[in-house]
Amino acid sequence: MRLVLGARQSDLARLQGYLVGDALKSLGVDIEYIFRESLGDKNLTDPLWKMPEKGVFTQDFYQDLINGKLDFVVHSWKDLPVEHTQGTEIVATLPRADQRDLVLIKKSSLQKKALRIFSSSPRREYNLIPFLSKHLPWVTEKIEFANVRGNIPTRLQKMTDDESIDGLVLAKAAIDRLLAHPYPEFKPVQEKIRGHLAKCNWIIPPLSENPNAAAQGALAIEIRSDRKDLKELFAKIHCEQTASSVVHERKIFSGYGGGCHQKIGVAVLTRSYGEILTVKGLSPKGEVLNTRKLLATKSAPGDLVKHSFNFSISRQQKPADVSLANTDMVWVARSEAAGSVDLNSYQGVVWAAGTSTWEKLAKKGVWVNGCAEGLGESESPRVEWLIGKTQPELVTLTHTLASNAGTYDLQIQLADGEIAKLKGDLLASGKYFFYWKSHSQFQAVLTALDGAPKQNFLNCAHACGPGKTWQNLKDTLGSDKNLYIYLNEESWKS
Repeated sequence: MRLVLGARQSDLARLQGYLVGDALKSLGVDIEYIFRESLGDKNLTDPLWKMPEKGVFTQDFYQDLINGKLDFVVHSWKDLPVEHTQGTEIVATLPRADQRDLVLIKKSSLQKKALRIFSSSPRREYNLIPFLSKHLPWVTEKIEFANVRGNIPTRLQKMTDDESIDGLVLAKAAIDRLLAHPYPEFKPVQEKIRGHLAKCNWIIPPLSENPNAAAQGALAIEIRSDRKDLKELFAKIHCEQTASSVVHERKIFSGYGGGCHQKIGVAVLTRSYGEILTVKGLSPKGEVLNTRKLLATKSAPGDLVKHSFNFSISRQQKPADVSLANTDMVWVARSEAAGSVDLNSYQGVVWAAGTSTWEKLAKKGVWVNGCAEGLGESESPRVEWLIGKTQPELVTLTHTLASNAGTYDLQIQLADGEIAKLKGDLLASGKYFFYWKSHSQFQAVLTALDGAPKQNFLNCAHACGPGKTWQNLKDTLGSDKNLYIYLNEESWKS
């Protein structure tokens, strides 16, 4: 079987075409590649949101699909208009790459009070300016965005050449894909990209603060609607999880009208415990959008009584028995965990547990590259291709109860009279519902109980965030039958 694949001719678009082609070749299909410019590639003057045509990167291939000159086209999902195209359909997508953005700041621009950053995206400008103003390790007085067009190497070169420009925002998936794959024809562009990256510090803004453009990082495979033979073929390489996430994002985005002019980011992050939905930006009607919620796969019964405990918590710094030599990354559980470790001069990747820890570290002058958004240490930073190492050496800075190399001692005590507040009948019936910020808090309560109350307590419903606390609670409880995940205590209370 031989099929003709169509795609744009930029380095990234060709690479994406090859990724789909390779997946089909593994099924015994021969591929002929046709790469050419689209309208959006020809007009590099106007910002995309000012261009009147919809589908400026996709419409040029439509007629060739209808006429049978192409069997299928590989698109970036986010380039597709939200309106359905008559006569064709999207039948498959590969597993999604990293959907987050990547912010580059020139090393020569560090400490500048006023920054000009290349990006033509109203979404990025609206969400990133307030984020960067709090999460860069120096005080800025002004951050503004400037329009830029062109493929990835072109935009990087423009940033490097323009002395009035301090940085650039890109889709991280584009950089990852271009750096990850060993096709010989991309070696020159990979070397150029690495050269530009070496002149910059980089940040991966969290989706909670800067949700992606709808469907960013996903590939869409478009065919003529009557090609039943191709539907059956592409079903074999289709990633349903990716498709479900991007369709959900596009549906929400289309509710605001869609289009590159929108100041709206929509992110669906799919995990084993559910979908984390984030919508952030400004609607066409001037409505400030700021939603982040977990659409959990498992919900607690509605008749449970939520109960919180008060604790006395103290943290005592200790001399850090930690060496950062030959390490690629440092994970910081909370700002206090940095202790006496010199992160200000550290040249590796600094990764924070959440945005609050990030902001506190930044105020201490630490360049933080990204964070886990409170989703736990199991949440992969996905920085392998940026640092050029597939298995980075990692050091975790946390308390001594969690690590032999802890940087501070943690003491948690249950406040006086807390156990007496529990009602025996509710505890015995298992109707209590507790939220735990850490496994140490859970252990403090467990230690204060014995006999039947202790067992009744274990039989109650418990909740926490995803990550190590969840795993430790599961191990202590013996299963996750009565264990539920919430993004934070506030979402549990609501």
